[in-house]
Amino acid sequence: MKSMLAICTRGEDQIELRRIPIPKPGPRTVLIRVMAAAQNPSDWKTVMNHNVPDCVVGCEFAGVVVELGENVETDIHLMDRVASIIHGSTSANGAFAEYLVAHSHMLIHIPDSLSFEQGAQVPLGCFTACQTLYQSQFLPFPTQEFNRSSDILVWGGSSMVGHYTIQFAKLGGMRVIATASPLHFQNLKDLGVDKVFDYRNPKAGQKIHAYTDGKLTCAVDCISERTTPYQVSEALSNDGGVVSAVNPYISRKKDVKVISSLAYWLMGQPFNFPEQYTPSVEHVEFASKASRFISQMLDANQLVLAPIKVMPHGLASVPDGFDYMKAGKVSKEKIIYRISDTPGI
Repeated sequence: MKSMLAICTRGEDQIELRRIPIPKPGPRTVLIRVMAAAQNPSDWKTVMNHNVPDCVVGCEFAGVVVELGENVETDIHLMDRVASIIHGSTSANGAFAEYLVAHSHMLIHIPDSLSFEQGAQVPLGCFTACQTLYQSQFLPFPTQEFNRSSDILVWGGSSMVGHYTIQFAKLGGMRVIATASPLHFQNLKDLGVDKVFDYRNPKAGQKIHAYTDGKLTCAVDCISERTTPYQVSEALSNDGGVVSAVNPYISRKKDVKVISSLAYWLMGQPFNFPEQYTPSVEHVEFASKASRFISQMLDANQLVLAPIKVMPHGLASVPDGFDYMKAGKVSKEKIIYRISDTPGI
């Protein structure tokens, strides 16, 4: 049986690099040779909280299609350069590996002008940004222009989700207000943000409320924890509005509807961590539409990609990458593992 190297859980918040069998694709899935994988906070948090051994870690990747399952999308072919996400750290299929099985309806095509390392940091942020705008806020994709007079608040603009939410909103013609630390103000202005506020100012919500004349009804909360639910609600109109949140919560403000988004919903398969989920046709159809849209944006060179930090020893560097992220050292960059840099490959 052919084997591959992968980062696997051992239980009790432990991981190790070891050899395991190469997975086989089934219906509507493909086998990917992983060229680069990106690290996210959910990777180490799932290892710590799920506490199940023999799962392959990692959820975001870029690579090459090397085997097709049955009934895959007609625009997917062998040797296509693609990127996507999977529900890592919960089964024997994850991104921190030489190979993985991916859902064909969620594959984003990577243009030849983009390296695999750059491509690996695109999917999770872009899919979630699409959910926050085009599912939760019911806005049209930028192939149709938004109302140019519409405002949207992106709380946590320097996050990866914020980075792409800002760009998608600007592509549709919206006026974007964002929050960040002053260190990132200029970066956000370069992305097209019209006004930036310091999220650390306890009156930031009130200031945004005044800046928008009390008429703001659309917000994306890319943080969704600690004080942000209160601050985002403060910024919205007294008549209420809709908040797209990356984590679920209930607003204290009357008539403010909070709709959470989780990219794993788009895969079309059931899971029970971090929550119980039953697949829906609507999510699968949306994922297919979003993957085509993101592919088009990349092909047209219409997206500014976030900075990346490539770790030196491929998968062998994952423990160091986890420690680096846990220590709070990641700031507007994506940690990337180039699989070929792994000793023994």
